[in-house]
Amino acid sequence: MNKHIKKALPLLVGKYLELLFFFNKQKALVQAFTFFCTPRKGRILPEQEHFLEEAFDDILHIEDLKIQSYSWPNHNKETILLVHGWESNTYRWKPLIELLHAQGYTILSLDAPAHGYSSGKQFNIPLYAACMDLIIQKHKPTYIIGHSIGGMTTLYSQYKFSYPFIQKIIALAPPSELQGLLSHFQNTLKLSDKFIKELNTYFKREFGFFSHEFSIANYVKDIDTPGLLIHDAYDDITPYSEALKISKSWKGVSFITTQNYGHSLFFEEVNEMILHFLKNEHSHNSNT
Repeated sequence: MNKHIKKALPLLVGKYLELLFFFNKQKALVQAFTFFCTPRKGRILPEQEHFLEEAFDDILHIEDLKIQSYSWPNHNKETILLVHGWESNTYRWKPLIELLHAQGYTILSLDAPAHGYSSGKQFNIPLYAACMDLIIQKHKPTYIIGHSIGGMTTLYSQYKFSYPFIQKIIALAPPSELQGLLSHFQNTLKLSDKFIKELNTYFKREFGFFSHEFSIANYVKDIDTPGLLIHDAYDDITPYSEALKISKSWKGVSFITTQNYGHSLFFEEVNEMILHFLKNEHSHNSNT
């Protein structure tokens, strides 16, 4: 796609939604919500197929969706669940899976709705948490590692379900505030405050909470599970300030700040930090 068209497209979508909002508010809100929840990428690419085919796979069913899950079994150590983020899939964990499996851990993962090999066209955090609950209740993992929206969902899931058997949680570059995601959506499409106010009310009807009520920084106050939080100071996707909010509220957290590792945190050093945390007692509220 031409870069000028790509840049202009969100503005055109925003203008269309505002015009539709004037004539048919409900239809505009439904379309805006759909746009907000629809990933543009994240399906399995041809070069990713071989690695995923090596895993044991299982299909989980929720509502009318088929959720693809994977396992790399081992017999001498604990089980780890990996939770990917927005517009991604299980393949993003390949280097970490290879490292942890070589250490003897059993690895579990899943493709989120509308991602990877899972069915569906839309994604949202409550639905992702419900999908996680299926695999968690079935396999009872000892540890969970989530990246970005996957980290956000992991912490929300632990707050909501309070799994007693999960001993450690690792969150990589997670957002804290749903309001921040909605504000980014508004700024990208240049939607009016009136439109966003009505969309927020739509959120309340769909999920039972307004966007400003969904806050990981608040939720983690009720989480006693020890955790590791890793966030890059120059993350250009999820602001570093989000991690600061979470770290101040999560009393069982070890907080590590990286420099120039980006949002993806695709670095061997990060994987080594994860392994070290899993194998050792944690010391919380550290910052490197």
